[in-house]
Amino acid sequence: MARAILSARWGSAFRAALACLAVLLSLACATADPAGAQSSVRPPANAVTSATPRPDALRSTAPSRGVQPTDVTGGRVPGNALGSRSSAEMWQALRRGVTGTVSIPDRNAALLVQSQGETWRALRTGPIPLWSAIALGATFALLVVFFLVRGRIRIDSGLSGRTITRFNDLERMAHWLLAVSFLVLAITGLTITFGKTVLIPILGKEAFSIAAAWGKWLHNYVAFAFMAGLVLVFVIWVKDNLLSLYDFVWIAKGGGLLVKGVHPPAKKFNFGQKVIFWLVLLGGLSLSLSGLALLFPFSFSLFADTFALLNRIGFDLPTELAPVQEMQLATLWHAIVAYGLLCVIIAHIYIGTIGMEGAFSAMGSGEVDLNWAKEHHSLWVEEVQKAEPGAGESASRQAAPAE
Repeated sequence: MARAILSARWGSAFRAALACLAVLLSLACATADPAGAQSSVRPPANAVTSATPRPDALRSTAPSRGVQPTDVTGGRVPGNALGSRSSAEMWQALRRGVTGTVSIPDRNAALLVQSQGETWRALRTGPIPLWSAIALGATFALLVVFFLVRGRIRIDSGLSGRTITRFNDLERMAHWLLAVSFLVLAITGLTITFGKTVLIPILGKEAFSIAAAWGKWLHNYVAFAFMAGLVLVFVIWVKDNLLSLYDFVWIAKGGGLLVKGVHPPAKKFNFGQKVIFWLVLLGGLSLSLSGLALLFPFSFSLFADTFALLNRIGFDLPTELAPVQEMQLATLWHAIVAYGLLCVIIAHIYIGTIGMEGAFSAMGSGEVDLNWAKEHHSLWVEEVQKAEPGAGESASRQAAPAE
């Protein structure tokens, strides 16, 4: 009897719990879908018209939880606070670079979306590193092939034992200032471009972060030494690097680089050296200008001004560039010119060291063997001998048996 009474009580309690659970579930569904909960409520009479609801009607239909009613006019919020255009149109305008207004000093923040940034990032992380690596690899490969086929360019007459002054102290100082600063900039620039994919797996993130931080400071400050070297080299050697008729003879004979025993006449600099000079000078100037734009961001409009000049001769380039676009173009151009110039310098280093016998001493000690000078810069040797008859005659008599 007691067991039956207890079972009846537990059954009543279980049914009551189920009833409460059903009520709670119905309330939860109503809260989650208020539209469904109010589906049986008829809308106000002016819901589908453009008439403004009466204030008393708003008050009567407003929620009772302190929420202010919304004054809807023609399906739009007064003042167009939510906009009267579709979201697609709004985002299209933002993607085109529409700017707004900001209350902070940085006016660049008024540009919410800068679509060119996607193109910049794609180029910066894709084609530029890829083609830079291909260009550097191709340069090394061509130099190896050239060395295997041609070998080291020897002094055909052999060493004479007599030297002639090729470059004075000022000339060599200007050369090494430019050369060393460029190598520092090249190494730190390579770290910036290929550090994430090449150095981090080798050094680790912590060691690479230290190297990259120091590389950044070196790159920024050594750049001014590079600019000073450019100015010195231009002032000292520009008069010797102007085109002359002898350069066409040098070109016709391939500079004597391809055939042994062929030595076209040349003055202080031959045509190949003149090409290096002007490539370094113009490329270095371009690097300096784009580098200054990066060192002092949003201070220059180099590309807009350059495009305006190019448009005068038939180009159709944009001249209305945002400050952010100027910075993006500066980084891309800086990288492209830097790696192109690095390929040129690698070839220059090769021919000045292992590629040609007796060439390195020109910038090492400033003195070169007389036979080397006669073979590669015969016209210059004649000029020196005429300017210093005693020294020239003595060098000629000593060098005569060797020829």
